[in-house]
Parts: sequence; structure tokens; C-alpha cells
Amino acid sequence: MSPPRGVDLTIDTLPVGVPIGRCWLKLFGIIPFDYDLLMIAEIRPGRSFYEKSTMLSMHRWEHERTLTPRAAATLVRDRITFDSRVPGLATAIAPLLRAFFAHRHRRLARHFAQ
Repeated sequence: MSPPRGVDLTIDTLPVGVPIGRCWLKLFGIIPFDYDLLMIAEIRPGRSFYEKSTMLSMHRWEHERTLTPRAAATLVRDRITFDSRVPGLATAIAPLLRAFFAHRHRRLARHFAQ
């Protein structure tokens, strides 16, 4: 996903409760295929964030990430809720979303294991 042009985004600079603009989703990091009109509804620094957005393909896209400290690691949990604008799309992309977030979690685990 790429941020809107001219916007420097970090978790510390994201406005809460205000759409920040279109963030393009890109296939292989190159080909735009959808956009997310990104809005962070809530941030609990170091604990969680809650995104409530719309997308070109979705009436509603909600993403909640929570971090739960464990003895030697941190449990990362993503909960995604969405309503598709295209009939049948939700059923088709659910397995892709599970695989995508599993991939993200593996990358986070590798990054923080260093």
C-alpha cells in the first residue's frame, strides 16, 4: 500500500478519526488494483489500532490489530471485517486475506527475531 502523495505517515503522525486520503494497494508493489480511503479510528500506542475505511471494492473495511505481551514474545492478532461492493467477492478473497495476514505475521516475527 502506498500513502497519498505528499503525506508522510507514521503511527505517531496519523490523524485519528479523519480520512487521510487514498492509499493505493499494488500488486507485487507495482500495479495499482484497489485503493483504501484510510481512516484510523483509534490508536492505543504500543497496544492496538483500529482502522475504519472504505475501498474501491469495499463498502466497509475494518482492521483491528492488537498486540498482547507474552513471556518471550508478543501475540499479534488482526481482525478484519468487510462488506464487498461486488457480490461473491468476500467469499473469493477470504482465503487470500488469511494467507496475506499469515505472511505479514511471519515477516513481523522474522523482523523482531533479529
